[in-house]
Amino acid sequence: MNSPTNGAEDDAGAPLLEHLVELRQRLLRAIAGVLVITLLLLPFGNVLYGWLALPVLQALGPGGQMIATDPIAPFLTPLKLSFFTALIVAMPWVLYQAWSFVAPGLYRNEQRLAMPLLISATLLFYLGCTFAYTFVLPVVFAFTVSVSPEGVAVMTDITSYLDFVVVIFLAFGAAFEVPVATIIIVALGWASIEQLRAARPYVIVGAFVVAAILTPPDVFSQLLLAIPMTLLYEIGILASAWLIKPRPDNESAA
Repeated sequence: MNSPTNGAEDDAGAPLLEHLVELRQRLLRAIAGVLVITLLLLPFGNVLYGWLALPVLQALGPGGQMIATDPIAPFLTPLKLSFFTALIVAMPWVLYQAWSFVAPGLYRNEQRLAMPLLISATLLFYLGCTFAYTFVLPVVFAFTVSVSPEGVAVMTDITSYLDFVVVIFLAFGAAFEVPVATIIIVALGWASIEQLRAARPYVIVGAFVVAAILTPPDVFSQLLLAIPMTLLYEIGILASAWLIKPRPDNESAA
């Protein structure tokens, strides 16, 4: 016969196990979506890479070209690009799985924010990637070409270029999620709007530190990441004050 203490421990462990099973299912669904899109994009890997290489080729000018220092890089690099492109394309599905895991812990009025937040997160991620491709990469490569020593031919390796661009895309895509992350933090009760406002100086310093780590060592690309992060943090605070209502004590979680 189980003791009362053992019964209480079993009841406490059951919800944790259920959450772990749910998390596993959500992760598997997100991964499956990315893999399916990867398979569909594989035949277009070379076309995708040609589009991705435009910023550096334009910075190199007429006659500029890229190189492959690894014998199998011309095959593996488009393959990797297909996967990372699939990850970006599948981001709405990935974000939906993440939200579906978090949503049951929210109150009813907070759950009504699910669809707007999901759409906003997706659009902001794509906006961050577009901003990186349109503005940041041309600035970065124009800077690196301009400071190269005289007599040095700048010829970028295709694998190194892809790794660099992926980091930039993910950094700017994640940075543009700051408003959504701010709203979620307030909705979950992890911090109040007043606390977020008080933390503003630390966030500004943190934005410049993150920008210094993730971007090349030139002031222009660092500013192009740090300034949007700071502005988006302020937008997140304003949106939280407008959308999130204080939790009523007598309301139960859905």
